[in-house]
Order: sequence, then C-alpha cells, then structure tokens
Amino acid sequence: MKNEFIPGRLNKISDVPGVTVGHKTIDRGEFHTGVTVINPTADFTFQNKPAAASFVLNGYGKSCGLVQIDELGTLESPIALTNTLSVGTVLDGLARHNVAEGAKHGMAIRSVNSVVCECNDGGINDIESFGVTREDVEEAFTAATDDFAEGAVGAGRGMVCHGLKGGIGSASRIIPLDGVDYTLGVLLLSNHGALSDLTVDGDSIGQRIANGMPECDKGSIIVILATDIPLTDRQIKRVLKRISTALARVGSRIGHGSGEVFIGFSTGNRFPTDTQTDLIPLRALHEDRMDLLFRAVSETTEDALLKSMLHAAPTQNREGDTVHSLAEYV
Repeated sequence: MKNEFIPGRLNKISDVPGVTVGHKTIDRGEFHTGVTVINPTADFTFQNKPAAASFVLNGYGKSCGLVQIDELGTLESPIALTNTLSVGTVLDGLARHNVAEGAKHGMAIRSVNSVVCECNDGGINDIESFGVTREDVEEAFTAATDDFAEGAVGAGRGMVCHGLKGGIGSASRIIPLDGVDYTLGVLLLSNHGALSDLTVDGDSIGQRIANGMPECDKGSIIVILATDIPLTDRQIKRVLKRISTALARVGSRIGHGSGEVFIGFSTGNRFPTDTQTDLIPLRALHEDRMDLLFRAVSETTEDALLKSMLHAAPTQNREGDTVHSLAEYV
C-alpha cells in the first residue's frame, strides 16, 4: 500500500498527544484472552471530556457506553476491549477504576459512562470459563504506555482475522492544517472476515492460501480513532463512517455475524465538567477539508488492520488446528 500521508513517530494511536494503551494478556491453561485499555488523555478524562462519537456499521456486538457517547457527544472514560463474555467483568473493573481516579482528583463519581467493546475469541480461548477478572483491568492500566505491543496481546490474544491470526493493530498519520502538524491515530481489534476474501495491497492472497480451508465470515472488528484535530462530534462520526473503505480494501464483506463498531474522539475540543460560564469555545475543521481526514482514516485503518495480523504469531485453536499468521505468506 502506497502511503499518501506520513506516519507518526511510532505509527500508533499513541502518536496523538496524551493517548496511551495498556494490555493484560492471559495465557494459562485453556485461557488465551485478555484486556486492552485506551487512555484518551493524559489528565483525568472525566474532568475534561473530549468530543466523541460512535458509528455502528453492523450491530452484531455487545458494546457498552455507545448510547451516551452519541447523545452527549463526549467521552468521559477510558475505553476497554476484551472478549464477548467478559464485558460485564471488565465493565465492573473499569467503573471501579474511574471511581478511584475521581477520588484522586477530589471528585465523587456517582455516574460514569464506562466504555467497553468486545470480539469473540471462543475459537482459541475457553471463553465459557470466564478467564478475565476485574483485577486484570487494573493491571492493563498499570501497563499503559505509548510504545505498546501489537498482535496477539491483550484483548487480541485469541482473535482470528480472515481465517488467520488477528489481534491488536495500530497506526497513525500526520495531517498538516494551517501550517500545524496534527495526528490521526487508530487502534483496532481484528476478529472478522473470510480467508478467501483477504486482499493485501490489491493482491487476492486469501484465494491462494485458503486451499479448501473452512470459510468463516463472522466475528467482529472494533476500531478506536483518536485525533488532536479540533472536530465536532458530528464531524467525528463522518470520519468514522469512512473506516468501512479500509475494511473493504482488505476484503471484508461485512457478514451477518460480524460486528463493526467504531468509536472516535478528538482531544482538540474538550468539555470541562466544572465551568463558570454558560458558553464554552468550540473549534471545528472546515468542511471542505474533511476529505483529508476521510483519506487518512482509510489509509491508517488499513495499515493497522494488516499490522494486527502481521504481528500475530501462529497459534492453535481449541480443536488443535494451527491458526496461521499472515507473516507466513507475505
């Protein structure tokens, strides 16, 4: 894929100032799963909320927190990713983390919109035995950093993408506006698509390597978008919709059993919890410049998606069959 934009320093979502990511990977016995957390800001997010939006392309998913994001247009919590049956446990751990952070800042948090998204890793992980604990959530926060691992780590440990090993992928692009370099970053959890549909840089590689392997176009993909470009929640939703172009380029047909859930936030517009004024300043990108972001998010997401597969080593599923890595074929 020829890049139209320059990647950030790490080519990760954490190139957006203030964003960090932490993993807790669980590999013991039949458990191959985990938790990934995304800190959207370096300060206490609840106290100064970024503009935010979500977009659900296909709603076969069990995410928490999207309703309030779309109603108020802000994000007030870190975002956690995990497996389908651990959403409740991780929500509990994230809510407790938010309350504890509030106490550190002298705030009693009696209501907080904790955000958790999921994909189903039951093909590799013993998902029915509930291997994730709420303590794993806090360990993921403790591990949060800007230079985090990708592939079969954290929530991505047991994921399968286009019939190959999937997981966590991230990328970023620099976008110059009015002589200032801004950053758009993506982190995703890939667990979707059929092998025969897999396309890499226009090459239908999946058709060559499928070789009679069973087809599967179900699962999910979660995409988290971050930027320091000042955007309104409406503009963020417009950008989120263009993520679909990247999924299509890699071969996704958005199957019936696949959940495509996207969340985005902009640290370029913040909404303070405590303010003494009736009106607060708000900046927005000129609509005629939105095409830059549409193209950048497509390029960034495609990069992150392929990285999630290339960084993931081969593993065995619960039937003892090998789930291969894309790195074995390219």
